[in-house]
Amino acid sequence: MLLASAVVVWEWLNEHGRWRPYSPAVSHHIEAVVRAGPRAGGSVVLGQVDSRLAPYIIDLQSMNQFRQDTGTLRPVRRNYYDPSSAPGKGVVWEWENDNGSWTPYDMEVGITIQHAYEKQHPWIDLTSIGFSYIIDFSTMGQINRQTQRQRRVRRRLDLIYPMVTGTLPKAQSWPVNPGTATSPPATPCSCPQCVLVMSVKAAVVNGNAGPLQPPATRKNMVPSGVVKLPPPPGPGAKPLDTTGTIRGLGKTTPSQVIRRQISNAPAGATAGFPASPPGANSKTGRVALATLNRTNLQRLAIAQSRVLIASGVPTVPVKNLNGSSPVSPALAGITGILMSAAGLPVCLTRPPKLVLHPPPVSKSEIKSIPGVSNTSRKTTKKQAKKGKTPEEVLKKYLQKVRHPPEEDCTICMERLTAPSGYKGPQPTVKPDLVGKLSRCGHIYHIYCLVAMYNNGNKDGSLQCPTCKTIYGVKTGTQPPGKMEYHLIPHSLPGHPDCKTIRIIYSIPPGIQGPEHPNPGKSFSARGFPRHCYLPDSEKGRKVLKLLLVAWDRRLIFAIGTSSTTGESDTVIWNEVHHKTEFGSNLTGHGYPDANYLDNVLAELAAQGISEDSTAQEKD
Repeated sequence: MLLASAVVVWEWLNEHGRWRPYSPAVSHHIEAVVRAGPRAGGSVVLGQVDSRLAPYIIDLQSMNQFRQDTGTLRPVRRNYYDPSSAPGKGVVWEWENDNGSWTPYDMEVGITIQHAYEKQHPWIDLTSIGFSYIIDFSTMGQINRQTQRQRRVRRRLDLIYPMVTGTLPKAQSWPVNPGTATSPPATPCSCPQCVLVMSVKAAVVNGNAGPLQPPATRKNMVPSGVVKLPPPPGPGAKPLDTTGTIRGLGKTTPSQVIRRQISNAPAGATAGFPASPPGANSKTGRVALATLNRTNLQRLAIAQSRVLIASGVPTVPVKNLNGSSPVSPALAGITGILMSAAGLPVCLTRPPKLVLHPPPVSKSEIKSIPGVSNTSRKTTKKQAKKGKTPEEVLKKYLQKVRHPPEEDCTICMERLTAPSGYKGPQPTVKPDLVGKLSRCGHIYHIYCLVAMYNNGNKDGSLQCPTCKTIYGVKTGTQPPGKMEYHLIPHSLPGHPDCKTIRIIYSIPPGIQGPEHPNPGKSFSARGFPRHCYLPDSEKGRKVLKLLLVAWDRRLIFAIGTSSTTGESDTVIWNEVHHKTEFGSNLTGHGYPDANYLDNVLAELAAQGISEDSTAQEKD
């Protein structure tokens, strides 16, 4: 009897194309909703288990994480790992970031580190899995191989991730099929991949892949083309132990069986395949999966993987069930058979690939953008013009109101006919003076407006707290950096008739200034240089010109807390969305997106940047 046992880890895809794990508690919460099926509603509110994730909801039908306050969508997945690996033991490996908080490694990295730790290796080089770091267990430090910078790491115990035992459920499916192997099989899928899977099964049943152990009795026979799993354990079956596996089956674990089958596979093994799918011949032999010995399971898996590869069909991406990655296609074959035997449709197709960057471009192919001067722009710390005093700034935008209405000041919530209720540092104006903003007409205590201005950027501009109308030229707190822009000879999805404008933002880490949240404290700058893309159309060039204005006004980035990683004192986007995926749209930050250019123009307008702004900059 062959069972598969795995831990389930729910993960989300970040803007850098890396799958980041949810915590064990969050994964348990999501798994509970998944197992509840349609009666749970098909969505998961993450704030119910972790208050820091209050804005996030997972839609199980589309397998996306939705952020309610920004509308950002990110793909999520339900991934499976070996129960003996780090997530199956509740082990979490973390590194210390610049502000002293701890960030967990990606799941595959944590599993690799834990494996080396259990083997009592003095250190582990992560270069083989794509990271230029060495983990030194004697000092519990992470060393950057290129810069030699060191960070602390730690090993922490948490909850064990949820466990599944039996036939593996279909990855990313909802609702989970509660049926067992004794349920009537679903109608077979007729796609070419599934036909191939069933053909391989028939080949084994007919003896083309080697001799099989004959079934003991006729009552074990099942209809042609259907593989039946052993029924669930009855009252007399061996009990489950705490790890979710069945006692009394011997010491060999499923992952060891799989590993041994793959390693023992002869290099020249071949199998014959029928020309017609199963069911074409009414006399096709029949067999139960329980009667297949280890050798025949191995042959079945290898035969299936070979016919899929030979026909150009990609194999299912099953990862880390035996503690290593990537897993041999033979394991994918076994998984596909188990899934189809449980009545789940098996379509062995590769998931969409994240395409962040265009094909390589030579220097001679990079061109300047017609109608846009230069190819780069820099900012410094003190580029915005400052007003003399708050009172002098406000005089330009206000009209005094001698007889204020019987309304509340929406800043201090006191009546306009009464003195201001503001209790902070005392402005030099009288607390009972009232003024009306000249363009929008909203009325406030002048005392309150002065206090609001003092708490802002103090750049000579004012924004109405009610309708967000901007008076003057709004500037931000973006740290110093460089913005490059040029044409590349490739087209974006959805824009086949034009080339692409590539923007490259470069901001180094540094020390926060007086306009930042924590003056004098260092800030980090993750993910730079950041590459962004626009179509080289009339509207795309218009957006670029306005983005240049926003860059000069220091409005593209800010220093704050990352909504992606939770890291504070780091460079973050500042309410003007950019497209960072060149050839895909898996994260919602790519193309095609028919409404993107209009949306970003609206976001720039909310920052006080429109076509009139380009003329102001020239003046």
